[in-house]
Amino acid sequence: MQKINRRQAMIAMGAFAALAGCGSGDETGDEAGGKKSGEALSANRDGAMADYAVGTPFKAAAPLTFTILYNNHPFYPMKKDWLFWSELTKRTNVTLQPNVVPLSDYENKRSLIIGAGDAPMIIPKTYPGQEVPFVASGAVLPVSDYIDLMPNFKDKIAKWNLQPDLDTLRQSDGRFYLLPGLHEDYWVEYTLEVRADVMEKLGIATPQTWDDVHAMLKAMKEEHPDSYPFSDRWTGNAMLNQVFGLGSGARGGWGFTTGLTWDPAAGKFAYTGAMPQYKQMLQFIHTLVQDKLLDPESFTQTDDQAIQKLASGKSFAISGNAQTLVNEYRPPLEKANPKAKLVKIPVPIGPLGPIKADSNDTRLENGIMISAKAKDSKNFVAMMQFIDWLWYSDEGQVFAKWGVDGVTYTRDASGFHLPKDVDFVGLNPGAPKHLQKDFGFSNGVFAYGGSTELLQSTFSEEEIEWQKGMNARKALPPKPPAPLNDEEREQAALWQTPLKDHATQNSLQFILGKRDFSEWDAYVQELEAKSMSAYVNLANSAYERYKKEHG
Repeated sequence: MQKINRRQAMIAMGAFAALAGCGSGDETGDEAGGKKSGEALSANRDGAMADYAVGTPFKAAAPLTFTILYNNHPFYPMKKDWLFWSELTKRTNVTLQPNVVPLSDYENKRSLIIGAGDAPMIIPKTYPGQEVPFVASGAVLPVSDYIDLMPNFKDKIAKWNLQPDLDTLRQSDGRFYLLPGLHEDYWVEYTLEVRADVMEKLGIATPQTWDDVHAMLKAMKEEHPDSYPFSDRWTGNAMLNQVFGLGSGARGGWGFTTGLTWDPAAGKFAYTGAMPQYKQMLQFIHTLVQDKLLDPESFTQTDDQAIQKLASGKSFAISGNAQTLVNEYRPPLEKANPKAKLVKIPVPIGPLGPIKADSNDTRLENGIMISAKAKDSKNFVAMMQFIDWLWYSDEGQVFAKWGVDGVTYTRDASGFHLPKDVDFVGLNPGAPKHLQKDFGFSNGVFAYGGSTELLQSTFSEEEIEWQKGMNARKALPPKPPAPLNDEEREQAALWQTPLKDHATQNSLQFILGKRDFSEWDAYVQELEAKSMSAYVNLANSAYERYKKEHG
């Protein structure tokens, strides 16, 4: 499992999708001209089920083959004899014909294949925003026109109140071109992971707020004056995004993306790097550096260096998630110090209060583009039903994640269980078989999204308890829509990178004390000289236009 990469990609690939949002009401299946999905498709129903509905297993009326772009993960490289393939055909009467592309070159090869007109019918592993370059050419299908063919997808949108999240994908024509993975709830992953044994020795309660974190680190520094209690990894990107960024309302690091943040108080978009909330976050982190509580090398050192400092007792806190806690931090730490105890603390509460999601968050996961050529296939309706079953039905999602009941898992009132000879995410360490490598299940091409129960079915009890605490917090509504047209997108691209580079470079200068906060206004003027207002006005004009045209 590469959850770090998945989360980083979700954030980084927001791109111009960060300028899109909710807004066209509940008519999920309507296209811009009002034609209902499924009309004029009577000639494209070969193999389709006449009575396909929510809870109905899909099985094509005749054997079918669909082409699919396949993202080949090096941790579990594709095998033709995986049980996944044969069982999928047995259940659905569908054979998938993969066009195999290495994970390391997936995005580039996907663009080349689509641009050449050679795209397979099904194009998965596409993050929100990555579909935008293919919209103007007409290479991918406006899938919002055909949602009536997907009862499970529609059911989850309605049941989980995902309409505002889904509408963040709409383009300037009111349609969306990506079928996203759907999560029942927000999934918070990253926070501080702290030496609980050190906290216990010092009589420190689990910190809840930014101020609590400062007080905890200060107490650790007093006890260990030669240490930097907090030495971070990922060059500060997780710290600026979720550890402190989530609580500020203006995210940096991985969350900076386009540099635009919806300001609900002002009712418009603002440039993240110039917002008072962003300044407040930088000031807090600067205080940690100034008080020698945060290692200044956190923004330049390698991940291995940060982990080594934690393992050797030179630091006591680091950013991470459930995977890093179990797989990367605890083993070397406990080897060096068997009495050490590392735990995840709740995401520290900042000025926004106890939230689990801000306006830049959605419950959407990477998803599927459909080649525009697919709608002319005589099997188009069957293909949409198949996609709906595999990626969006409860049955299909359990199959993609866990496999075959009695073979790769069993299930009882306490949840899912692997056979003792099968491992996955360390549930049966040392087992001779692996759910992904040997069977093809829990494959990132097919298994994502789903209910909270399914998501947490591979979580430890410790992680489930942590998630319960985070899920008790509130989520802010997703940002409103501001989709750019092609000309605006080109112009925005010219402004976005220079602005982001300047904001990123100066953020580090402020944090490290190399630039004084008395120069904040001068810094904002420097952003202004790089067309900050023009960039923000472009987004706000697009927002007003979309609101006027689509309501």
